[in-house]
Amino acid sequence: MLTKLSEIEKRYQDLEGLLSDPAVIGNYGEYRKYAREHAGISDIVQAYREYEDITSQIEDNKDLLKDGNEELREMAKDEIPQLRKKLQVLEEKLKLLLLPTDPNDERNVFLEIRAGTGGDEAGLFAGDLFRMYTRYAEKCNWKVEIMSSSISGGVGGFKEVILLVEGDGAYSRLKYESGVHRVQRVPVTETQGRIHTSAVTVAVLPEAEEVEVTIDPNDLRVDVYRSTGHGGQSVNTTDSAVRITHLPTGLVVTCQDEKSQHKNKAKALNVLRARLFEQVSGEQDDAISETRKQQVGSGDRSQRIRTYNFPQGRMTDHRIGLTMYNLENILDGDISAIIDALNTHYQTEALKTSDV
Repeated sequence: MLTKLSEIEKRYQDLEGLLSDPAVIGNYGEYRKYAREHAGISDIVQAYREYEDITSQIEDNKDLLKDGNEELREMAKDEIPQLRKKLQVLEEKLKLLLLPTDPNDERNVFLEIRAGTGGDEAGLFAGDLFRMYTRYAEKCNWKVEIMSSSISGGVGGFKEVILLVEGDGAYSRLKYESGVHRVQRVPVTETQGRIHTSAVTVAVLPEAEEVEVTIDPNDLRVDVYRSTGHGGQSVNTTDSAVRITHLPTGLVVTCQDEKSQHKNKAKALNVLRARLFEQVSGEQDDAISETRKQQVGSGDRSQRIRTYNFPQGRMTDHRIGLTMYNLENILDGDISAIIDALNTHYQTEALKTSDV
């Protein structure tokens, strides 16, 4: 472990040199890549330096036990157990920090929310999740932009809504939200008070940069049509909506929220780029790391991860057996405790199989 930490510190010093190199500063792509790597290992280097400092203090105190006067020997004797406790805490921290990190953790994300089984009730719950995630983003000081949306009938809610969430560590915090979210409640249209079960799927995709996913225009079929959604007269009376089909993969992205056809096309391409990036990353993960698949989940829409039970005011995350009875606060964006619990669980699982 110490050899690995020493190598990381050396790389950190090299990166500091690169980030002050005028040639790198003048190349935005390179500078951003090195800055991201530098930020990604800074916590490890800081903890390692603290570890080295405490190790040095312990050695100095051992020397005092041999050669110091009586007062210094007593002081050194008292300090050594305290320093060793600090060292033990730092060792555990370093083990966690040395776990393989998801290279996408610091990226922005596309959050896709889709109504599943349950008709209008599923659409209403998709709207509830939309509100939950946007409120959580506000608490994190992240920026949220609606990329595409489709209203669910006349009762409100969404058939589908795609958000771009921009902010530090957005993917690292939201990546475990992918899967099926199940809701149990009495719909407003239910006259006999029966509880209905509906489902909404959530997909979390890391944003891909243009340089990472190249899309050949010849591989695209672009259709324009008149918007059927909300947004004002100019949206509904011009061919501003855009549907892009990526012919090699069959992926289809639509966007109709903007009045401008060009803006809708740009947004649709951003979403398509993220889906292609996730597809490629998923193939690499399958080949390289079965462990990561177990941690993050495959993104399969059939994977039920959580139940929101309104009559009992209860939320249960089935992956970690977590149950909380503050459903109203959760749907108001208070989901930090859930996300922290998920991160802690998967870090602990990763430590069991780690060779650190």
